[in-house]
Amino acid sequence: MFNNFFKQLANRTNDIRIKNKLIVSFILVVFVPVLIVGVFLTSAFRQNVLDQATQQVGSNVDRVKSQTADIIRMPLEISDNLLSDTRLMNVVNTQYPTTYSVVAAYREYRDFRDSVKLYNEIHNVRFYYTNPTMLDNWEFLRVTPEKSREPWFKHAMDEDGIRWLYVEDETKGNEKFLSLVRKVNFPLYRTSGVLVITIDPTVLGSMMRQEAFDTMIIEDNGYIVAAKDGELVGKNVNDLTFATELAGKSEGTYEFHYGGKPSRVVIEKLVPSSSRNGLRIVSVFAVDSIVGGANRISLLGLAIMMVSLAVAWVLIYMTSTLISKRMLVLHKDLNKVAMGDLNVISSVSGNDEIGMLSRQFNNMVVSIRGLMDDVADSESQKAQLLLRQREIKLKMMASQINPHFLFNALESIRMKAHLNGQKEISVVVRMLGKMIRQNLEVGNRKIALRDEVEVVRCYLEIQKFRYGGDRLSFLLDVDEGCASVEVPPLVIQPIVENAVVHGLDHVEQGGFVSVRAYETGDHVRIEIKDNGSGIEASRMEAINRALDDMDEEEDYRIGLRNVHQRLVMIYGDGCGLNIQSEPGRGTLITFDIPTGGIRHA
Repeated sequence: MFNNFFKQLANRTNDIRIKNKLIVSFILVVFVPVLIVGVFLTSAFRQNVLDQATQQVGSNVDRVKSQTADIIRMPLEISDNLLSDTRLMNVVNTQYPTTYSVVAAYREYRDFRDSVKLYNEIHNVRFYYTNPTMLDNWEFLRVTPEKSREPWFKHAMDEDGIRWLYVEDETKGNEKFLSLVRKVNFPLYRTSGVLVITIDPTVLGSMMRQEAFDTMIIEDNGYIVAAKDGELVGKNVNDLTFATELAGKSEGTYEFHYGGKPSRVVIEKLVPSSSRNGLRIVSVFAVDSIVGGANRISLLGLAIMMVSLAVAWVLIYMTSTLISKRMLVLHKDLNKVAMGDLNVISSVSGNDEIGMLSRQFNNMVVSIRGLMDDVADSESQKAQLLLRQREIKLKMMASQINPHFLFNALESIRMKAHLNGQKEISVVVRMLGKMIRQNLEVGNRKIALRDEVEVVRCYLEIQKFRYGGDRLSFLLDVDEGCASVEVPPLVIQPIVENAVVHGLDHVEQGGFVSVRAYETGDHVRIEIKDNGSGIEASRMEAINRALDDMDEEEDYRIGLRNVHQRLVMIYGDGCGLNIQSEPGRGTLITFDIPTGGIRHA
């Protein structure tokens, strides 16, 4: 399935022009990956900046928490000391007979005033009592029915322990402050009172104004006791628009909308020791205010990336156009050659692949012209050879008597010799007649190798009869598998004749000629060897030059040259004569005939 899909895709791709392929490749390989990487990096950069801002806010909240703990540490210590202070117990529980005695006791007890003077964190210290003999003096305040009904006071009286509340201070114009509220019991007198230590709001405000983000401290009932934005102090967070999103949130980091903008909030709780409740420190920052710079950098990077891609697009377009133009020029040149114009020279330059194709195209055209010239020359040579053969044949026919008369005369001589007991003469005459008939019947047809070798045997028998005695002997060795291979007529006999006439001319006795034919691969190799006087080097060089010379007229070279040129024209250059000879050591002539899988019937 996948293979078919890829094959179809490849086939469709092959139909697209190179220019469009380059543009599509640019989009798939460069534009899309760069765009994906750019979006990923922009998102990662934005998220990283946001995470760093969140970590920074978390650190700021931890610092605010630590500083707030330091601020409320002293009120805690003071409340712990006053819880077991006998002097406070005596002042609150003594039954004063006169007003003067009350004033004297107040004057002698200076702990509340000293705490306010010594510690900047403490704004006010007051104690609510039930002793009817005491007087109110802004430090000691009588519990009125109205005060006893206030929720914070009722909670303080109902439960022991420290509570941190945002309560009114009647000694400060009923202004509300973050206060430590604690019930103080006097077991000895079976009485109790409520201690209230107010935190100085200027200390908290100064701390909050140093924060980089909107930070606020919220008490248990939802009142904002301190904030970077001073207008929020004293408001209840439940009355603000974002209160619903903060409701029920424990410590952690959350995403919500603050002021109509996507924001993040970090919440931390501060529960001092021995306290029944604590404070929440909340820090909020708008996402846009943090990632605005990152967005600007991302937009700048995106703009640079788009400009770079645009420049790359232009370059790709120009490059693809140049390549297409050069390919079209080469295509037009190829069309001219296809129409038969072999004088085309491609003008595409350069050392790239197209330039290399152009140069190879020019070389190919030159080679084709050369091959056509060679074919024309070969056809011309072949025509000349056929013309010369026809001329020779005409000359032979003009100089000969009627063949039937000649054969009848030779047959009469043979029969007369046979009747007179001259069997040897009879055999020679019969062989001579067979040779003459074979030569007269030579045309363009091919004959079996066995028939060509039979002509050679007739010739050698006649020559053996001529020389007589032991001057000439021969060997004809043809593999059975080669006997039916077709060969041109009269390709072996002229070579054997040359060996007898010229090679054995000076041999008085023991002359020997051998003809062998055997298969070698897809060729039949034919060897003609004699043990004559051999050929000198200078004469050998002249013979090799004469083999390809159409105008050579020297007798002893004509037979070899004709055979060589016929073989070359029929079978090619590799099938011509190969002559090896050394003076005094005879001559070996070989040539190959391609079998071609054709056997003569």
